[in-house]
Amino acid sequence: MIRSLDSRPEARPETAAPTALRQRLAELRGPAVAPRPLDARALAALAANPGCHRRALLDGAGVDKAALSRALGAPAAFGQSQFAFVRGHAFEARVKADGGAELVRLLRERLGDGSPAPERVDLPDLAAAGPEGRTARTALALREATVAGRWAVLDHPLLALTVAGTPAYLEPDAVVVHPDGSWTVVEIKSFAMVDGSADSAKVGAAARQAAVYALALEAVAERLGAEAGLVRHRILLVCPKDFSNLPAASLVDVRKQLATTRRQLARLTGVASIAAALPEGTTFDLCLADDGRTPMRPAAELASAVDAVAAAYAPECLAACELAFHCRARSRAADAVQALGRGLRAELGGLTTVGAVLAAASGEAGDPDDATVSALRRAAALRAQALAGVAG
Repeated sequence: MIRSLDSRPEARPETAAPTALRQRLAELRGPAVAPRPLDARALAALAANPGCHRRALLDGAGVDKAALSRALGAPAAFGQSQFAFVRGHAFEARVKADGGAELVRLLRERLGDGSPAPERVDLPDLAAAGPEGRTARTALALREATVAGRWAVLDHPLLALTVAGTPAYLEPDAVVVHPDGSWTVVEIKSFAMVDGSADSAKVGAAARQAAVYALALEAVAERLGAEAGLVRHRILLVCPKDFSNLPAASLVDVRKQLATTRRQLARLTGVASIAAALPEGTTFDLCLADDGRTPMRPAAELASAVDAVAAAYAPECLAACELAFHCRARSRAADAVQALGRGLRAELGGLTTVGAVLAAASGEAGDPDDATVSALRRAAALRAQALAGVAG
């Protein structure tokens, strides 16, 4: 039976709002541009700087920030080398070559809790069409493996996590399902583990990344309800042993990273409210037309669109965001003290520019009863005495 146009059901408000948001984000990104998916690295960096509306909007809209930074004339100068990328994939393939048995052996060895040795390790097929299909297939595989009560390894499952009102699809290296139904996130890295320990900064970055995966697993467990497993707070970090190609493993407690990431992601301003505050006609599309082949949009126009979104630059952004050089240049041009670091910015209170700080220190401005102004003037006096002593 063919329905008339007047008989179509009205759009439900809860489904119309996400559709309108996706349409708005597509307009900002460019109708002919495919969205760049968020990964765990980006989410970890986003959680580390929750006050940056610029990054939240660009990542939520799926804008290619690396291409945008090049168009602005301030390209990013960081990233993983091709050699490290290939080496990491080769090591991961070696660790998983036996269908997950090596991962289970390493996990049992590090746990030391008498977990039963597996007669076989289940390796569910996670293939499905599209990200929605893969996330649904992953959730089904987790439920089936949990109910079965056997060791199972999910190789590159796809998880979904809602961030600032938009879904992010995440792909951990592996998730191990224990016979007791609990779940462990596995991170496989190419940096070496020498004498049982690795570089603390790299381990910390891996822990923050794994915490994002654990949060996404908790979301799956919440949807599955009684048939879900418990997400373990210790992840299995697998690295090359002593610069060889043999795997070594360590259990890393990510409870602190979990709490921090959960709190920071919850504080992120909704992407919808940020997009609604933009001037009419704002777009981050690099091309002038929807066909994707028209010459690039002028850098001045792109810069105006980027600067319309508030940023929260800090020196730490240089190692985590493709737009860091552009934001740094804007921060320096505005004489903002935040370019010198978050800690210093917090200590200076209402003094937001370098000029205001120098004026307060020299006595040209500022309330002398203010503790910050008083400390600045005391520091300036000590500096003058030290320089006078050197000159003498």
